[in-house]
Amino acid sequence: MQRASRLLTHFAILWVTATCLGSCAGEPDPLTYPTLVGRFADEGNLQQLVGDQAYISDSEFFVRFTRGEDVVYGGGDWSDRIQLLSTQDTESAGPYILPLEYQQAERWDAMPDNVESVIILQSDDWQAFRDSLFAATLPHNEKAGSVLDFGVDDYFLYFDDEDKFQATVIQEKPGDYRITNRVAIAEFMQLGWPLFETFMQERGITANRIAFNTGDTGDYSLPFVYVNRDLRIVVFVRQPAKKRHVQSGSSTLPYIQTAGHVAQSHLGGIVFRPVSSVYRLFFVASDAVAETITPDWLIGLEGSPVPPLVDGPEMDLNTWEASLDLLTGRSTSKGTIEYLIDGEDFFTRFIDATTAAASSISLRTYIFDNDDYAEKIGMLLKRRSNDGVDVKVLLDGLGTIISTVEKQATLPEDYEEPASVRLFLEQDSKIEVRQATNPWMTGDHVKTMILDKKVAFTGGMNIAREYRYDWHDMMMELHGPVVDVLQEEFDNAWAHAGFFGDFAYFLQRIKRRPGNAEDTGYPVRVLFTRIDDHEIFDAQRLAIRNARHHIYVENAYFTDDAMLYELAKARHRGVDVRVIMPLVTDRGPITRNNALAANAMLEHGIRVFVYPGMSHVKAAVFDGWACLGTANWDKLSFSINKELNIATSHPDAVERLNEQLFRKDFAQSVEITEPFPERWSDYLIEILGDYIF
Repeated sequence: MQRASRLLTHFAILWVTATCLGSCAGEPDPLTYPTLVGRFADEGNLQQLVGDQAYISDSEFFVRFTRGEDVVYGGGDWSDRIQLLSTQDTESAGPYILPLEYQQAERWDAMPDNVESVIILQSDDWQAFRDSLFAATLPHNEKAGSVLDFGVDDYFLYFDDEDKFQATVIQEKPGDYRITNRVAIAEFMQLGWPLFETFMQERGITANRIAFNTGDTGDYSLPFVYVNRDLRIVVFVRQPAKKRHVQSGSSTLPYIQTAGHVAQSHLGGIVFRPVSSVYRLFFVASDAVAETITPDWLIGLEGSPVPPLVDGPEMDLNTWEASLDLLTGRSTSKGTIEYLIDGEDFFTRFIDATTAAASSISLRTYIFDNDDYAEKIGMLLKRRSNDGVDVKVLLDGLGTIISTVEKQATLPEDYEEPASVRLFLEQDSKIEVRQATNPWMTGDHVKTMILDKKVAFTGGMNIAREYRYDWHDMMMELHGPVVDVLQEEFDNAWAHAGFFGDFAYFLQRIKRRPGNAEDTGYPVRVLFTRIDDHEIFDAQRLAIRNARHHIYVENAYFTDDAMLYELAKARHRGVDVRVIMPLVTDRGPITRNNALAANAMLEHGIRVFVYPGMSHVKAAVFDGWACLGTANWDKLSFSINKELNIATSHPDAVERLNEQLFRKDFAQSVEITEPFPERWSDYLIEILGDYIF
């Protein structure tokens, strides 16, 4: 921890001094990927490197250093890895990370003619500047700290009990410390350079090419940092590490795993889950038949004029909630909702809560990927399990296995993924992992994370890189008795995924549930999609029919014709209906389904907005009632997969959703006014889309 802390300290401060007000152009080379991978000094290379000579040319850097009693000559090439920008005060470049490509006992044979000498400052100077900068920006003696967002990695900065500055990757945050705020690197950049210049002036240093010894040790450490004051660039020199061993498999392994899981889901299901397997088969088959023979109701609205919007009152929420009580057969629960928009907000809070968990972590997800960010979350869960926290992870088997085949475009090229997510989580940990089976290709699409049975998270995000860095999505943080409802649902699903299947599920369902969550909050309702109970569909369809003023929907997948028909009818009643969708989705051909849906909505006066990028948000507001969670607007989520949504009519909660999500997304999306071109194959894809993609 101490070595990791020192490493990040040096990494953070010189990044600060970069004052990179403009972004570096182009795609980063894998070797200069601007992040540390979180395995600082654990694998060796613990001797400190102390440089005493440094030189730089137009294409190479050279550094002589001591390592213990050895004198080492090292260096590397930087010519194709660094983008040089203007030397104007408002521009700078970096920061960059370059590998120390070679280390040799012999002095360099020859140096280029244009090589220049670099002044080397010692780690005491570095630490003095670091302390002066952060002394004024971090809380002292408050068991709190700040998260510094580097765009590709997050670090927790704080002062420890001895009032010494510490820094570490957020996954290693001390559990008794809390996160008080999140700061983007750009804010530090604007502050850092003037302070750095003042620091140099106080020491009478006028040289424009400076290197620091940082004192870092270990694999992935940054023992040297180079600063060019003319060009305003900062370059970190990274100590290489031995290649880590991973249990990687062949390219066919995921397909073998998929085939095995499907076979186990069906054959094993008949043995261990006979009741639920036959039950699912009946409802899946009957739903497919019903879908096939249902006419296209939108045809009945063709040619009807679209009326102007009605500026009238919204639906009566007391009457509406009473109708939901009848629909679901139960009254509302209670709790509070905080909206966490995008990965940086959600994962910061989730990691904060996970590091602080004292007794239990119950994680249920459709996808737990094997990419680099999912690995970081996995390592955190493994560490907490070894700390004595009861960690249970419930995966949808098919969703997780298939996700390992897909590779994100932003994944570092040199990353080696584990072959099996389940084995990775179980290895060297006390995590209990179960995979939900997928009989008749049904799935468990629920995402809930429950900590100490007192705080819960749910929404659209799985455990994967794209949810942290690439996609627009949202989660909710829940407190209050509603957490008990989510914990009960997890316990039921966990029991059903175990060896005793249906029998264990039955025993779990008849248990009496004590309340663990704090009795706080306002009316909050949990809605479900189960194979025999389509609450999320039924409630939202009824909400569309009752809406009088406006309907806002944001979703990635609009393939359910019945819901499109209801939206069109609402618009023909004069309701202001607006939809936000991505132009391109992650499901390939289903993008064409969205194009057809957009065309149909435009024809019936619905306003359609295209989000700039991939939006995976699943939220809707019907007048003063909000419904959001894990369910898409497709047949899988409405009638086949397991889903979980949260709904409320609480005025403050609904207004915050409008303010934090819908108004912002409408403003940054592009409204389409002309239909998309259609192809004959689109209609074939539409027929298959609800059940395949």
